[in-house]
Amino acid sequence: MNILILTPDRVGSTFLQRYLTIIMQSYDYGKPVINLHELTNGIISYYNEKLQMQVLGKPEKSQWGYWQPLSEIVDNLKNADHYKTSRLALYHLNNRQDNLTDKLSFYKYLNENFYIISARRKNLFEHGISWCIVNESKHLNVFTHEEKIHVFSDVYKRGIHVDPEAMTNYLDRYVEYLKWVSDHFNVSTYFNYEKDMPNIDQFVSRLNIFPPGETAKSWKDVFGISWKEWNSCHYLISDMSGLSNKVSMLENSANQLAALPSPTQDELLNNHTPLPALLTRSSLSLENQNFLRNNIEKYSDVYYKIDSLETDRIITSKMPIKLQTLAEKALLIKNFSECVEVFNKWCKKNQKEDQCIDMQNLAQEAFGEVKDWYSNFTSSN
Repeated sequence: MNILILTPDRVGSTFLQRYLTIIMQSYDYGKPVINLHELTNGIISYYNEKLQMQVLGKPEKSQWGYWQPLSEIVDNLKNADHYKTSRLALYHLNNRQDNLTDKLSFYKYLNENFYIISARRKNLFEHGISWCIVNESKHLNVFTHEEKIHVFSDVYKRGIHVDPEAMTNYLDRYVEYLKWVSDHFNVSTYFNYEKDMPNIDQFVSRLNIFPPGETAKSWKDVFGISWKEWNSCHYLISDMSGLSNKVSMLENSANQLAALPSPTQDELLNNHTPLPALLTRSSLSLENQNFLRNNIEKYSDVYYKIDSLETDRIITSKMPIKLQTLAEKALLIKNFSECVEVFNKWCKKNQKEDQCIDMQNLAQEAFGEVKDWYSNFTSSN
């Protein structure tokens, strides 16, 4: 089963690729399932020692680029005797500037040979500001705790001023992405970030991607720890927000966004901080510290299994770590109120008045997300 995820980025497509590829390793497809990430910035054929066969993969990252004709990409995909999970991002195709005939031929092959998922999100305001944070951090994703601490320590210190024109540009690009998907692809299903990310096992169970007669397996079925528990560990270990101890304070505040504390990343400034120190730092509530302590063994076991899949080139990177909640974005962005005004102006201009937002609703949404990350833990004992 070949799977293609269409994406404008900042909608969970990297997470979804990795999740599906990892889960698919627990099924017998008769052939390996290998993640190629983006199709249009370089894929190569090489001999995989672990699998003892010729397969596709990414070249060294320094060699990623637009040197490969679309016809060569299709030939590589045709000739590889294994299944592929991958993604296709419109902005990469725009950067490549292929002619229309080549693109239409490329789309035809993908439609005929891949189970296609279109990733999208409801909250376009957060989509726009997420892209603007990428402009400052220079990272679409981070994959280790050391990397997150290293990348964002300085960003948290200095904060971010969002350029209204840049934000508007990303919103326009999202609309362009929706039209591109509608015009050129036979979509099997849609991944809606806000709805499907928290219920990923349920979303995956509905996909027609499993061998005949086999039922969908949850993350817990495969690894003995639920996805929510594992991903909560994945986030909390390198969380720099300072929100862990502030949930009750925010709940009692009439203006939750205004009550957000300054980030307290002092304990995380050294990106070589030992893991035990990260688990017991005072910026985490006792509840969160206990949760990490109770789950760290199972979390680590799965983390290193995923790491071995990366080493074996089954996946192109580890599972991405949640970067920032909406509350953290409000902390980071110095002109957050202006961003709300810019977004509402864009909505009215594009006849999307029903998507306009206000600070009170944003505050409620941000607080609900904070509670979900820091308070709603299930028992794994």
